[in-house]
Amino acid sequence: MSKQRVVNLSEVRTQCQKCSLYQLCMPMGLAEGDLNKLDKIIKRRRPVEKGEFLFRLGEDFISLYAIRSGSLKTYTSQSDGQEQVIGMHLPGELIGLDAIGDSRHGCSAVALETTSVCEIPFEHLEALSREIPGLQHHLFRLMSAEIQHDQCHMTVLARMPVENRLASFLLSLSDRYKLRGYSASEFNLSMSRSDIANMLGMAMETISRLLTGFQEQGLIQVERKHIRILDAAGLRAIAGQCGELPDSPVDNSSSHSA
Repeated sequence: MSKQRVVNLSEVRTQCQKCSLYQLCMPMGLAEGDLNKLDKIIKRRRPVEKGEFLFRLGEDFISLYAIRSGSLKTYTSQSDGQEQVIGMHLPGELIGLDAIGDSRHGCSAVALETTSVCEIPFEHLEALSREIPGLQHHLFRLMSAEIQHDQCHMTVLARMPVENRLASFLLSLSDRYKLRGYSASEFNLSMSRSDIANMLGMAMETISRLLTGFQEQGLIQVERKHIRILDAAGLRAIAGQCGELPDSPVDNSSSHSA
């Protein structure tokens, strides 16, 4: 019997119409037949417009979503009705993994810009995982990486000075973009300054002051939402040893100190 051929990256991108599902497919080295099975259960949704919800807190969990383009933020509601931003999600990332255990979404996800996603009905994915060796294991690995990232991020940010938190956040975005084949030195911050401040546990004025300070130090260049990293080593020195957080589909923080 001939050895089953493994699909390479270019074939995956052709098969999935260049969508971000390589995060689900590629680590497994899916054979062509298995990739076809996975492709059949994927739903290509209409774009999610800016401000539109992909899902809401408390809704039944039905599907995972792979972001093809654009970005989303996730947030929860505090007892006083205020939002607590917990993550920013980029192209090439899966969203909804945290809802698998309770079968309900523990947060809301809203588009920060026009965003294209692929929907993966979880019931069908579970059934397919019984046919494709390694698929279920890979899902567990993704969930484990998300939990590990969340725990590290929450612990690290809680004890960081504000400048370290922002440097760490910018480096995390840089690393995540690089991991997914985008530029690590230039990207747009689709999340508002107020949302970034909310997520990092500081005042919006502090975010503006720190960005200006980083620019004056020659670490970054800021033009509206566009960020260009000029001195990554300098940012890492500010972030400290723990500033380079594990890569994950989610970039969470629950720190509330200003």
